Amino acid sequence: MAWAVFGLSGLKAVSCVTKQFALVSGIMTESNGTLPAKQYAVQLVGPDQLAINRAKDVPQPKSHEILAKVEAVGLCFSDLKLLKQFDQHARKSEIVSGIEPDVLADIQSYVPGAKPTVPGHELVCRIVAVGDAVQRHKVGERCLVQTDYRDLKTAGSNAAFGYNFEGGLQEYVIMDERVVTDSKGERFLIPVEEDQSASAIALVEPWACVEDSYVNEERNTIRSGGRLLVVAASGRKVRGIENAFGSNGPPAEIHYACADSGQVEELLKLDPLAQAVVDLSQLKDEAYDDILYFGTERDVLNVLNDKLGKGGIMNVILGGGRIDAPVSIGVGRIHYGLTRWIGTQGLRADESYAMIPKTGEIRANEHVLVVGAGGPMGQMHVLRNLSTGLPGVSVVGTDFDNDRLNGLRKKAEPIARQNDARLDLVNTQERQVTGPFSYIAIMAPVPALVAKAVEDAAPGAIINIFAGIPAPVKHDMDLDMIIEKRCFLFGTSGSSIRDMMIVLEKVQTGRLSTNASVDAISGMAGATDGIRAVENRTLAGKIIVYPCLHETGLIPLSELKDHFPTVADKLEDGQWTAAAEQELVRQSDCHRRTE
Repeated sequence: MAWAVFGLSGLKAVSCVTKQFALVSGIMTESNGTLPAKQYAVQLVGPDQLAINRAKDVPQPKSHEILAKVEAVGLCFSDLKLLKQFDQHARKSEIVSGIEPDVLADIQSYVPGAKPTVPGHELVCRIVAVGDAVQRHKVGERCLVQTDYRDLKTAGSNAAFGYNFEGGLQEYVIMDERVVTDSKGERFLIPVEEDQSASAIALVEPWACVEDSYVNEERNTIRSGGRLLVVAASGRKVRGIENAFGSNGPPAEIHYACADSGQVEELLKLDPLAQAVVDLSQLKDEAYDDILYFGTERDVLNVLNDKLGKGGIMNVILGGGRIDAPVSIGVGRIHYGLTRWIGTQGLRADESYAMIPKTGEIRANEHVLVVGAGGPMGQMHVLRNLSTGLPGVSVVGTDFDNDRLNGLRKKAEPIARQNDARLDLVNTQERQVTGPFSYIAIMAPVPALVAKAVEDAAPGAIINIFAGIPAPVKHDMDLDMIIEKRCFLFGTSGSSIRDMMIVLEKVQTGRLSTNASVDAISGMAGATDGIRAVENRTLAGKIIVYPCLHETGLIPLSELKDHFPTVADKLEDGQWTAAAEQELVRQSDCHRRTE
C-alpha cells in the first residue's frame, strides 16, 4: 500500500519553538524518515482494567487512513465512565448506521464491544503518514481533534474517538478519513497554527464542551415536521398551539388525548388527520418532539416523562392551577437527551415557548453560581464567565475543598480584576451562600443539586445541568416552583466543530488561556496514575500527558521544581506555559530520543 512519511525537511520556515513541538510530536528525522515498529500506549482491556503497553505495534496506514503522532493529551472525567462501563458504555458499542459495514471492518482503529481500546480524547497531534487515497489531509499538518462522530450512530449514542475508535493515550494514533470527515465535508481534524503550546491546543476540546453549554441554540417553537402530543384535562381549552409552530411549518403528526369533544374539534382544525390516543401508557417511549399538557395531574406527567424524545420539549400549561406534588422528571435526559421542561401558569402553550432563551449564555448583571467550582470543569466555567467582559457580572463558586478553591482563586482573581467582575469562592461546609442566583451551573452529577438549584433560583433563572447525571435517572422536582419562577433547565453533552473553533479563536487571539486549567503534567508512566487522580479528585485542574515522555510519572505543578527545576522556572504565577512545555521537551527523554 502506498503511503507518505513526513520528515523534518518537509517543514517550511519553522521557528525554534516549532522545532521543539515537532520533536514532541515525534516527527521522523531527516536522516531516516521511518516510523518505529513499537510504541507506548495506555490500553483499557476490561472494566476498570488499565494497562501500559510498552510494545504496541505502530500501524502503517491503509489507503484511506491517516497516522498522526500525538503531542499532548488531557485527561477527562468522561474517561472514567468508559473505564467503569467499558463495553457497556453507549459509545463503545458497535456502529449501526452512517458508514458501510465493509468500510468499518477494514479500519484498524475500530474497536467496539469488548475489544481493548486506547482512551484519551483531548489532544493535539501531527499527521506523519497518509494512505494513497487520502484527499483532505496532508502530511505535516498539526491538528486539534474533534472526537464526537455524530454521523455514526451506535444503538444508544454516537461513535467517538477514544471509545469505539482508539484514542490518544499512545504515541501514534491511526484514523480513517471516511470517519474523520463528516457528511458536509467538515474535518474532525482541525488544522492549528504552530505558535501555541500543545497543552493549550489539547485543552480546546474540554473548553469547547463548556462553550457548547453557553452557545448551544435552543428551540423555542414546536418542531416543524416533528411529532406533537397534546394531552388536555377536562374543562381546559387548548390554546396557543398554532402560534407556537415553527417558521418552517407545523409538526408532521399530531396525536391527542383529550377529555372534551371541544378540545378535539380545535385540534382537528389544526390537523384533520390528527390521531386520538386511548391509553397514554401504551405509547412508545421517547416518541415525541413536543408534548403539551393542559392540566395539573402529577400521575399524568410521570407517564408523559417517558414519552419525550431526544431533544424534546415538555410544555405544562397549568391554566391557573397547581400540581401540588413532586413530579418525577428525567434530569439525566436533560443533559444527555437534550430534553427540556417548560411551563406557564397561564392558559396558552405559546407563552411557555416564548420564555425559552435563545442560548444558555450568561447575561449582563448576571449573578452566577457554579456548584462544584473547584474541579477541572468547574474552574473552566468560573474562568469563562469572568472573562466575558459583560457589565455587572458576579460569580460565586462553591466546593468542599479549600485547597481546590485556593488553587482556583489564584487563577480567577486576576481575570476578575481585569474584567471588573466580582468573585466569591466558598467552602459550603464553612459558609453558606445566599441567593437568589440568576444563573446556576451544576458540575456534580447529583440530582438533588438540581432540585436545590430551583430553590436558589431567581425569577427567570437559567439552570445549566452541565454534569452528566446518568441518562435513566429521574428525580422528584417541584414543577410548580419551576413554572412559577420561569426557570429554564437545560443541559448539553459534548461539543461541535463550531464550538471548538470559537474556543480556538479565543486562544489564538489571547482572550482565553486554556493553560490556566493545567494542574499537573505526566508521561506515559504516570498516565494511569493520572486517571486515578481524576477518579479520586486529588487534583483540582487538568492533567496533561505527553506520550513521548515514556517513563515520566505524574507530577503536580506544585512539585515540578523537585523533578524539573528549569521547567518550574518557566511557570508564571504557578501556571503552565508554552515556555515551560518547551523546556520540558528540551531536557526530557523524549527530546534526547528524537534529536
